[in-house]
Amino acid sequence: MKKLMILLLLALTATAANAQKFALIDMEYVLNNIPAYERANEQLNRISKKWQAEVEALNTAAATLYKNYQNESVFLSQEQKKAKQDAIMKKEKAAADLKKKYFGPEGELFKKRTSLITPIQEEIYNVVKEISERHGYALVIDRSSDNGIIFGSPKVDISNEVLQKLGYSN
Repeated sequence: MKKLMILLLLALTATAANAQKFALIDMEYVLNNIPAYERANEQLNRISKKWQAEVEALNTAAATLYKNYQNESVFLSQEQKKAKQDAIMKKEKAAADLKKKYFGPEGELFKKRTSLITPIQEEIYNVVKEISERHGYALVIDRSSDNGIIFGSPKVDISNEVLQKLGYSN
């Protein structure tokens, strides 16, 4: 329903300002044709796998401690049980903290993604802005992320023009 309202609003705006021009861009297509973006994603995947392995190693260590605790608990004194339980909880907390550090909303992966991807996105934005100003587009819509676009004429798709302006021919 929300998308329908947005499309209706866009249609009304387009009707009210019929002199306004618009264009479409397929950001997914553009990004997939930029080698630096592919390299950045590969680097992020490698880092993510490495960090995930570190977190999983801590989780495995905690699980092993817990399994050993279960096997030995009948032979342990209350102090020994408490010490083992504390060690297990400490290891589980360390795994959770490491996961948050690496993969949390403001974690290392987010920061790394921002440092690698943001410059590429800014370059694309500047080229789209330049093309829009040159052709007089009042609105550029990303057709790859909005399911509300049922049809978009290739005549108003500036994806290849953006790639050419960035120095990537297609």
